[in-house]
Amino acid sequence: MEGCARKIVLLALMIVLVLTQGRAEALSQSEAEETARLLAALLDAGRLVIDRNQLLIDDQRRGDKGFTPNVFERQLQDEFLGRTGIDLAHLPAARVPPPARDLLAALVQASKDVVGDAQLVINQRGIGYKNFIPATFGSQAAIRFSSKSQVRLKQTALQPRNEKNQPDRYETAVLQQLAAQSIQSAPLSEITDGGKTLRVLSPIYYTKDCLKCHGGPAGELDISGYPKEGAKEGDLAGAISVSVPLGER
Repeated sequence: MEGCARKIVLLALMIVLVLTQGRAEALSQSEAEETARLLAALLDAGRLVIDRNQLLIDDQRRGDKGFTPNVFERQLQDEFLGRTGIDLAHLPAARVPPPARDLLAALVQASKDVVGDAQLVINQRGIGYKNFIPATFGSQAAIRFSSKSQVRLKQTALQPRNEKNQPDRYETAVLQQLAAQSIQSAPLSEITDGGKTLRVLSPIYYTKDCLKCHGGPAGELDISGYPKEGAKEGDLAGAISVSVPLGER
C-alpha cells in the first residue's frame, strides 16, 4: 500500500511538471510582455517604498525603526495596487497571465528577504546614512530574484555606480535611444535571440528627491561618496531590464 501511494505521488508530480512546462512553452508574446511589465512595476514600487522610508532608515537617533519585512510588504502591496489595480495579497484570483502569479510572488519574497537581511543595518543607532537606498535595494532584490528564476531582472544605466548593473549591448542601445528622446517613454519591448527571448526595458527617470545625490553640481561628492552626475529632474536615470524566455516558437 505504501509503495502504491508513493507511485501515485510521483505520478502527480510528473503531471504537474508536464503541465508547468507546457504553459511555459505556450507563453505568448502578449503574456510575456505583461508579465515583464508587472515585474518591472513591482521592483520599482519596492524602490519607491524604500525611498519613502529613507528618513526613517537613516534616523541615527532611533534603534528599532519598526520597518520590518512585513511592514515593507504591506506598503509594497498598497503601492502596487495603486499602480496596477492588482492585489498582491490575492494573486491566485488576480487577472494576470498565469506565469506572472508565481513570478510576482517570488519577487515579493525576494524583496522581503532583502529588507530582512538589512535589519541590522537599518536599526543601527548612532549612524545616519546606511547606504540602504532605492538603488541598493533594487539591485539586491533583482539579483536574488533572478538567481531563482528563468526570468532575468536587472537595474541598469549607461553609467551605473554599481558595476553589477553594467548594461549589455542590447540595453546600451536602448538606453542611448531613450536618452536621446526629449519626452519620457513607456516601457520598450523586443523579441531577440531568434524569437527565443523577450527583452523589456522600463525607463526610470530622476525625481526631485533623486537630485540630492544625482543632481548638481556635477562632480561634487554626495553623501555616499560618489561624484554627482549633474542630472536634472526628468532626466533618464536608467531602466529596469527584464528578459523573459519564450521557449520554442
